[in-house]
Amino acid sequence: MKNYSLLICLLTLLGQPTMAWQGPASKAKKYKVVLDAGHGGKDPGTRGKSLKEKDVVLPVTLMVGKYLETLTDNIEVIYTRKKDVYSHPKVRAIMANEAEADLFVSIHANAMNPGYESVSGTEVFVMGTKNEGRNFEVAKRENSVILLEENYEEIYQGFDPNSPEIDIMFSIQQEAYQENSIILADNIDQQFIKRAGRKSRGVKQSSLWVLWSTYMPSVLIELGYLTNPKEEKDLGNKEVQDYLASAIFRAIRDYFEYIESTGN
Repeated sequence: MKNYSLLICLLTLLGQPTMAWQGPASKAKKYKVVLDAGHGGKDPGTRGKSLKEKDVVLPVTLMVGKYLETLTDNIEVIYTRKKDVYSHPKVRAIMANEAEADLFVSIHANAMNPGYESVSGTEVFVMGTKNEGRNFEVAKRENSVILLEENYEEIYQGFDPNSPEIDIMFSIQQEAYQENSIILADNIDQQFIKRAGRKSRGVKQSSLWVLWSTYMPSVLIELGYLTNPKEEKDLGNKEVQDYLASAIFRAIRDYFEYIESTGN
């Protein structure tokens, strides 16, 4: 009888599903985002009647970082600047590359030549070779900051920001990150429309040195035109800045949720 009872007990135990040992709980992946407030210090960027680009983009960038730091637990924020200081684009790119960042987001404000003060709207740029017309003008302006360096030809290895032929080298360098860069750019563009209520000029491609030299998905954001009087007033408004920052934050958050859901 005792042996029979023991047999029944063993059969019952063997019939139960086994629980495999899972080991220590694995930590969620921590993503690194480099936030780059464009220009700074001796480089004011574009100008409106009363505002300088460097002074508009810094508070927006800091607000994006604050949202990421307080409202997510899987994103580490790295700033290229938190004050009105200058660092050339190569330093910003090196910071992102050495940190092995998952995203590089450079935040700027736009401008037009006299006579085109009515032009307004946000734009989001990814690396690409479509440098015709207005896209080439943006590329020349954003890339021209490297000419502030006394030895820029040595630092930038002969890179000429005014040369359309540089497109070929750009396209080869950034091809690996193009798809994810576009996903993030589309997210930001849609958030600007839906969350911030801004006029969108769309997602565009242009040969921008700071994007080309970062080895990760990267975008350059133009918050609006300081040469448009109404938009300049908006960009100086703290509430508008907060809406823009919130839109960028949501786009970055949603981007990583998408990456996790698809395993990209």
